[in-house]
Amino acid sequence: MMTDKDMKDGRDGAHSFALKLNGISKSFGAVRANRDISLDVRAGSIHGIVGENGAGKSTLMNIIFGLQTADSGDMQVFGQLASIRSSADAIGLGVGMVHQHFMLVPNMSVLDNVMLGTEGGYLLAEGREQTLEKLKQLSSEYGMGVDPFALIEDLPVGIRQRVEIIKAIKGGARILILDEPTGVLTPGEAKQLFDILRSLRDDGVTVLLITHKLEEIMAITDHVSIMRDGEMVAHRETAATNPQELARLMVGRDVLLSVEKEPASPREVKLRVSGLGCSSRAGNRLLKDVSFELRAGEILGIAGVAGNGQTELLEILSGMRTVDDGSIKLLDQTIDADNALSPYNLRELGVAHIPEDRHEHGLVLSFEAQENAILGYHNDPGYVRGMVMDKDAVLERCETLMKDHDVRPPNPSLHASNFSGGNQQKIVIGREVDRNPEILLVGQPTRGVDVGAIEFIHKQLIRLRDEGCAILLVSVELEEILSLSDRVMVMNEGEIVGIVDQTEASQERVGMMMAGIGSDAAA
Repeated sequence: MMTDKDMKDGRDGAHSFALKLNGISKSFGAVRANRDISLDVRAGSIHGIVGENGAGKSTLMNIIFGLQTADSGDMQVFGQLASIRSSADAIGLGVGMVHQHFMLVPNMSVLDNVMLGTEGGYLLAEGREQTLEKLKQLSSEYGMGVDPFALIEDLPVGIRQRVEIIKAIKGGARILILDEPTGVLTPGEAKQLFDILRSLRDDGVTVLLITHKLEEIMAITDHVSIMRDGEMVAHRETAATNPQELARLMVGRDVLLSVEKEPASPREVKLRVSGLGCSSRAGNRLLKDVSFELRAGEILGIAGVAGNGQTELLEILSGMRTVDDGSIKLLDQTIDADNALSPYNLRELGVAHIPEDRHEHGLVLSFEAQENAILGYHNDPGYVRGMVMDKDAVLERCETLMKDHDVRPPNPSLHASNFSGGNQQKIVIGREVDRNPEILLVGQPTRGVDVGAIEFIHKQLIRLRDEGCAILLVSVELEEILSLSDRVMVMNEGEIVGIVDQTEASQERVGMMMAGIGSDAAA
């Protein structure tokens, strides 16, 4: 257990390094996830770790936090040789971790979640009062603005993340690991998170930040280490590097960080939405009089802060949600309140869908990769032999997908849950784009995806557009919307604020429209 003196030493700089790794290696069967990794993390700094999907970042963080045990190598925490074989060991040494998928109980309050594991005995009143005071102190000290009595399920994602940070700091964390912390945040929430991290650093907390976003590395970190193929290939002071060098070190080649495309040549209308509306079960209006057209050979991007109707629009167009008002003319089919089409019907018509949440709607995590590679298309004649699944055909399909989309490891028998988030996304995207659809509905295509894979995914979308596919793109990454789209449609509170041509869609103009200011006023 880390003593009060150790904590003070960590704050006051008695140990130059909060964390030192020497020769850390970890294998899973024939796959070597980490190879002889050494890393020095200065106390009271924000240290970034970057690398492609499957580079070994998450495995290394899990070893530091005790969720996995290294096969070889050693670790020092604030100058002391540490044996971390469980998360309890890590927490006892002052190491905390905020996971990409939060570890909170949704139907419990913030206070109860923060108190979990530190109740203080059978009589909860004393422990609850102490936790409440500490929660209020941390929330105020670091500008988190968290209501102790709010239910987790009622909180936006950004506030839930703050609860995880408070829980870690309350548990004594002086080293805080954050795994892809902005993958589920809006730009405004990400900025607020960075302000919190800077405050933590200024108070002596050491932050290890795992992210794919190079602009975040440049904005927030003091030092950055780069991993590739399970190895640590370079360390840099952030002020002495740039995104281009980091991308090259990550991927092993020069990476195109901007989208190159010829002007679109839109053709016939493939999708016409007229007066579309829908409500929640509680009667709240989620979409209000939404009307637009989507043509073959163009990308129509939808910009807006998450929660302004984009998700519901994609769900209706993909057959996951029914229409309340208005109508949709999709290819030669009409969809309205009296005429619904299921996702299966829409796939048969040539509509493909890359969902926003790959875990919830894109994959079955307990299924093997080869099963997920045909999910939704498993009744196609090419995958069945009589009444039985043609396992050889399914295996061949998955092997081709993995090769064409660089899925790592290229193991069709591996369960989807065992792939990194970026490689899970590659399976979903490969499954959908390889169908050469007439209409492609895309939600958050590069969420949690590394820079090399982002370049590949963007090229795939441009290729499909140039081949005549009509693409509707939803992304919380405004830069991605502006780079890929031929026209930009901005939504606010379930309504269309305006639609502008890409040549007129500056960040400032679209940002004002996202705030509800009409396109004419924002020009």
